[in-house]
Amino acid sequence: MTTTVKTQTRDIAQQSNLTKLRGEGFVPAVVYGYKTDTSSIAVSEKDLLKTLREVGRNGVMSLDVDGKKVNVVLSDYQMDVLKGKFVHADFLAINMTDELEVSVTVVPTGDSVGVNEGGVLNQSNREVTIKVKPSAIPESIEVDVTELAIGDTLTVGDIREKSEFNILNEDDFALVSVTAPRSDEELETTADEPAVAEDENAEQENTDEATETKE
Repeated sequence: MTTTVKTQTRDIAQQSNLTKLRGEGFVPAVVYGYKTDTSSIAVSEKDLLKTLREVGRNGVMSLDVDGKKVNVVLSDYQMDVLKGKFVHADFLAINMTDELEVSVTVVPTGDSVGVNEGGVLNQSNREVTIKVKPSAIPESIEVDVTELAIGDTLTVGDIREKSEFNILNEDDFALVSVTAPRSDEELETTADEPAVAEDENAEQENTDEATETKE
């Protein structure tokens, strides 16, 4: 059952009201897309957060726009990182029978052979783009990293045939890799690099000063 979120229209000409709107617990938003005129709306942040917890970041929800029910997904949003609050949201109206292109989080699972040998697991890309019907959008895609040894990289090409989703990224799109741990010598070298750079800058400054004195 699709969750319905009530909305209210807002006047885009009165930008000074945005702060007041957010202060009252509403999120300024825009809805556009399938059989829908682009409209500036506002939604209750409390209701939006509750709905996202129920359906997930990529889940389908229904907006009540002037009494009309519109199936949408949250296509984009801006957050105030310090306050942990929504600043703005974009809702894409969708046709439930058409496939969508959506970004889905990649979640590594399993204990990597390479990590057990002391390697370091690195996630090169945290999302992939898939094409799927709205009703089948997953919250995330799990990738098994158990067989990854030190020096190995897991790419989209490695999981494409095993995946139930149509992944649009190229085969060489890297997802997860296991690298060798950095040696003590490498760490010491890295720690010394700023000092070396400072010495070089100091030498350059002294040279410049000597040149100016001669002139």
